[in-house]
Amino acid sequence: MTSPIYKKRQNSENEEEEQNSRRKAKKTNLQETHESLDYLPSHSETYKTYLKEKPHSSDWDRWFMMGLIGGVVGAMGFLMHQIIDTVFELKWELVEKYIQHGDFLTTWLFILGIGFGMVMVSSGLVVFFCPSGSSSGLPEVIGYLNGASLRHIFNIRTFFGSFFSCALAVASGLFCGPEGPMIHVGAVVGCGLSQFKSDTLRIKLPCFTRFRNSADKRQFITAGAAAGIASVFRAPVGGLLFALEEVASFWDIKLAWQTFFCCLIASFTTEVLSSSFGGFEYQGYFGFLKAEQGITFWVKNLLDMSVLAFIPTIILGVIGGLLGALFVFLNVRINKVRIKLFSAVKRKWLRQISKLLETLLLLVVTMTVTVFVPYFFPCTEDPVTYQFLNSSEDSLGDHLPWDVSEYNCPPATTWIGPDGILNSNYTINQAAALLVKNGKQGIPLLFQRGNHEKFGFPALFTALVLYFGISCWTAGTAAATGLVVPMLYTGALFGRTVGLIMVYIFGVQNDEHWTWIDPGLFATIGAAAYFAGVSRLTISLTVIMVELTNDVQSIMLIMVAVMVGKTVGDYFNHSLFSSLLHLKCIPHLEAEPSVVHGKKKVNLELFAARDVMKKCKVIHLKENVFSLASILNDTTYNGFPVVYSPGPGQEEVFLGTITRLELCMLLSNRQIFQTPETSNIDTRVLKYQEVTVEKVPDEGQMKSLLTKYSADPQYQQLFINLEPYINKSAVAVQSHFSLHRTYVLFRTLGLRHLTVVDLQNRAVGMITRKDLISFQLEKVLIKLDSGKLDSDEELLK
Repeated sequence: MTSPIYKKRQNSENEEEEQNSRRKAKKTNLQETHESLDYLPSHSETYKTYLKEKPHSSDWDRWFMMGLIGGVVGAMGFLMHQIIDTVFELKWELVEKYIQHGDFLTTWLFILGIGFGMVMVSSGLVVFFCPSGSSSGLPEVIGYLNGASLRHIFNIRTFFGSFFSCALAVASGLFCGPEGPMIHVGAVVGCGLSQFKSDTLRIKLPCFTRFRNSADKRQFITAGAAAGIASVFRAPVGGLLFALEEVASFWDIKLAWQTFFCCLIASFTTEVLSSSFGGFEYQGYFGFLKAEQGITFWVKNLLDMSVLAFIPTIILGVIGGLLGALFVFLNVRINKVRIKLFSAVKRKWLRQISKLLETLLLLVVTMTVTVFVPYFFPCTEDPVTYQFLNSSEDSLGDHLPWDVSEYNCPPATTWIGPDGILNSNYTINQAAALLVKNGKQGIPLLFQRGNHEKFGFPALFTALVLYFGISCWTAGTAAATGLVVPMLYTGALFGRTVGLIMVYIFGVQNDEHWTWIDPGLFATIGAAAYFAGVSRLTISLTVIMVELTNDVQSIMLIMVAVMVGKTVGDYFNHSLFSSLLHLKCIPHLEAEPSVVHGKKKVNLELFAARDVMKKCKVIHLKENVFSLASILNDTTYNGFPVVYSPGPGQEEVFLGTITRLELCMLLSNRQIFQTPETSNIDTRVLKYQEVTVEKVPDEGQMKSLLTKYSADPQYQQLFINLEPYINKSAVAVQSHFSLHRTYVLFRTLGLRHLTVVDLQNRAVGMITRKDLISFQLEKVLIKLDSGKLDSDEELLK
């Protein structure tokens, strides 16, 4: 007799399985809305004719386009920085007198009012104008370059919406940065300029038409995304490696050279414009590139290293990995709750208003923390000479220009002491310096060397907790926000905290063998470790950190911290970008398949292609119009195997494939239809450009045409010879082919369809991207274990 405890446990397990099934079914339905891209052109007879007629040309136009994309992205990066810096400084200058008089309520109301206006516009742009620009846009770019076709992510509305939404969100004081949206903006520039057309504006210029294909568009988008990082961080090599390591799924040495050139032009454009303008005012010095402008977080005092420094570096790597994994876990949970709550709101306008209100609530919390928390911290002397000090006699006794880090501290003055040394009574509010300043201004303060006690434990710990929690909430809101600056800032906070602990233990060291015990050094290492714990980047992250700080001396310590942070983070969960791709149901194929059944990783070499394939609808080499229209009406397949009989009485074998779009274009051209009497007479063959299109020109007309063809029996007597149009180089694998190698083959070649054949070369199935994503593989393999799939003998009959 079964015990009640066992029954209860069995029922709970069944309920959990049902919930998982419903969740996976919902995810599958969402992924059905995302089509896949086919980067390889159809190798048909019409394509070969097109190549023969196409004049030979050099690649000068491709290099020109790469340079043009780099220049535009560089200019956009410059504008982004100028808008953020100007608006941010102006906002705090307006409340200077209220802060100095201790009127924090008025300061809060003033700052909140300005922020409300900016966030209303920032969030409104994303919610109402360009929903595709929500959050950073980076997962969408990664998904597209992996082969998933996502709608509206590269149109002109997304370009303007993401750009201005990001600029206003960062300037408003939200804990975010401009990096992710700038990658998205760069990708949009790469797509739009290379195609020289806009569906939104209905513009189609007769320039660079040879780039209007999926493969070339993919390369320019990759270069534009890399240029976005290169521009916003002044890190051209880091931008190139970031695109290689994280953004792009397909890479070759030629694309590397062209992307390198694009990043070079983007960084150069940003540098030249920044050398001449500040706050949108011409400063002169055109083309004079200052080191402090070109290096974003310049570390001036490099330190001698010791092998003992690797011990605290490893500790920082472990902490960075743990905090990074925690950030990913919390952010994914918050986004799941956010999606669940907003999905429960049925009315679209009410759902949009709810998203807008959430961003405004976030602003209220952020501004409350920013304005009121520093009030509880005292003013302390700044051990570093203030940057505005001037040794000229004219400045002696004058009040120094006010900086937001002074907050409620008394104005500073300068004087010459009895020993003839210039002195100042300059003080700062440590919490204000860490919370009020944005990340771009705050990170250099944490990276500073030689000022061991500039920040104390209370300020660092308070800023760490608040910045970690609020930035975790900010990522994913209805505004274009980036995460790189928050990651660097959070890592620098805990890194400097660890460095301060070491200073308290060992004291301030003046011996050259121990000068590496500096909180500024550990802030740099902590930033790299936490960044790695969240993003799981390695090579590109190391190069970006060196380009950001110019701290070549610490490169080995940074490498160790990055490796340890990534390893620890990978033990707990996937990277943030991979988790967001999974959360947004974007069918993304990782470099290596990861399928877990129970708690064990499944070895896909033990399974075959037949285990995941779907049954397919085959089309004959000469098919009647009625059947073609019926197949297109009755199925949603986007690709079909084409079969033919080699001789009388022989079975039909696989010859190639043809896509739904190609069939639609063929059916819309009646002049190629044949009757049984004219089947041996040569008829007109459509050109490659007429058959290969991105989308059907008029979907409504096409549906009417298919309905007409499939309803009228006379079209059973009209045929189309598909031989000139089928892809005869379509990749196919036998049904017993290794599933792991099927996955590698599919992803490496960037396929959209993979035909499965039996031992007699008969088409028995088709594999698409959605059949190879991790949770789909897991679901199918569980069924296989349950004996729910056909046996090998049935598939070979």
